[in-house]
Amino acid sequence: MTRLAYETSQAARLREIFVQAGAQPVECTILQPADTLLDLYGEDIRGRAYVTSDALRGEQMLRPDFTVPVVQMHMAHGAAPARYTYAGPVFRRQEDDAARANEYMQVGYEVFDGANLAAADAEVFALIRDALGAAPLRAATGDIGILTAAVSALNTTERRKAALMRHIWRPRRFRALIDRFAGRTPVPPARATLLAAPDPFADCAPMIGLRSRREIAARISALHADAKAPPIPEAEVALIDAILSVRETLPYALERLRDIAVDMPAIAPAVEQLAARMAALQDRGVDVERLDFEASYGRTTMEYYDGFVFGFYAEARPDLPPVASGGRYDALTRVLGQGLEIPAVGGVIRPGLLADLEGTA
Repeated sequence: MTRLAYETSQAARLREIFVQAGAQPVECTILQPADTLLDLYGEDIRGRAYVTSDALRGEQMLRPDFTVPVVQMHMAHGAAPARYTYAGPVFRRQEDDAARANEYMQVGYEVFDGANLAAADAEVFALIRDALGAAPLRAATGDIGILTAAVSALNTTERRKAALMRHIWRPRRFRALIDRFAGRTPVPPARATLLAAPDPFADCAPMIGLRSRREIAARISALHADAKAPPIPEAEVALIDAILSVRETLPYALERLRDIAVDMPAIAPAVEQLAARMAALQDRGVDVERLDFEASYGRTTMEYYDGFVFGFYAEARPDLPPVASGGRYDALTRVLGQGLEIPAVGGVIRPGLLADLEGTA
């Protein structure tokens, strides 16, 4: 069997598994309006997607995944509980790694249901695990919600917390901001010069660009306010570091996070949601004693995940990306829901990577 034939047959098999689990099959157009993704993630998304335009439709993107269009479709018709499945190609630019595919097949399963979040998380994880069959894969899990709860609790300005929230999915930038807001690193020289100037606009050349003088002045005022803010207490930075360092099997990770929650009570609800998820996974037959949990996991994937995250990896093939991955994206339904919202969680499998593991020609 050729690789293409194997991938096609696997996609059909996986989609049928999800249909049998109660999912409604849906289709999404390959070209998606670019403005939605740009509004969600800013200009950074251009570096990961293929963008085109025409006079009638404006900017369009080859879909980088299915989740955003599926959420838009669901929320346009209300926020009732539902399950969906889909199969088709997605497109990602790979400028940093030419060996990675820039077009590949995804088969997904999405659950919109707020009745029991832990049960829905476990449902998606266990169904995808079972659909992968006997493939030699290691599962990794995490929870972005614990880190966001910790950031929300920091004793600092709302502007600083918002900046940290925006960069949770960019670990290096997040670390640089934490260190700067804690006073561990000096103010960049260019910024220090700007802040020290009695009149930043004195003797400046005619302004060229998209920002007005008023917008620039507002930005400078914000920088002055930030410079006057006290540093984030070292004890709180240490707690953030302690959370990010948690990497254990799930029961031990839960125990460690409960210890941290004693000193940072704001994360306690997210930690107890993790405990409920662990119990739900056990009910689904998952061996949680051997299930890995990494508090940093999921911070380099799509920015819409805001809770449970997971992936399945081929340890014997470290050159391959995750064969399957997914997570919870409650906030995305709120952003795209036009006044409506519903908790949601989902995951995808890449049948082409299953073909690689099988060694299909």
